[in-house]
Amino acid sequence: MDRGNAHEAFREACYRRAVTTSRGGTEPDFVDGIVSVIADSHAPDVVQAKALAYRLRRIAHRLELEIKRELAPHEIELWELEMLACLIRAEPDHRLSAGALVTQLQLTSGAVTNRVTQLERKGLVSRDFDPADRRSILVSLTAAGAERADHVLGVKTNAERALLASLSPASQRRLNRELRTLLISLEGSV
Repeated sequence: MDRGNAHEAFREACYRRAVTTSRGGTEPDFVDGIVSVIADSHAPDVVQAKALAYRLRRIAHRLELEIKRELAPHEIELWELEMLACLIRAEPDHRLSAGALVTQLQLTSGAVTNRVTQLERKGLVSRDFDPADRRSILVSLTAAGAERADHVLGVKTNAERALLASLSPASQRRLNRELRTLLISLEGSV
């Protein structure tokens, strides 16, 4: 059996095993199938944590794929837009140190350097020494970068809204609060 057919067979088996309306009246998802396989061999709190982790990863993956698909016709990569958005938010001069970009984008310094170089070649950012500390680099948004970001940020926002439309505004607020609590426990508050 080739890899694609094996994946489909596993997926179908997971769906067949999934718990349906007996758990809150909702349709089963892919994770319910996984949970039904592991439920007997793990404690309920472990199963719950695994299910949540699986769902978070799958949702994050879907969000990223769909946003990238929406951005593709505009010939901009998601990472490019994320870096430009960081600089747009850096009021008032749209400038950040390379270290601040490392922190905000959760990348290595080498990855930030590489990405800044690519955006600089496109004329979307500029790079200068920090006058207060010549060892540090400041990355600034150019006028072309601001125009480019403004043009496509709405596309990303519309894609995010469409992807989350199955949740009511109240559900989105509740989920946001819960995820904020989790994120603060992992990263600390700012």
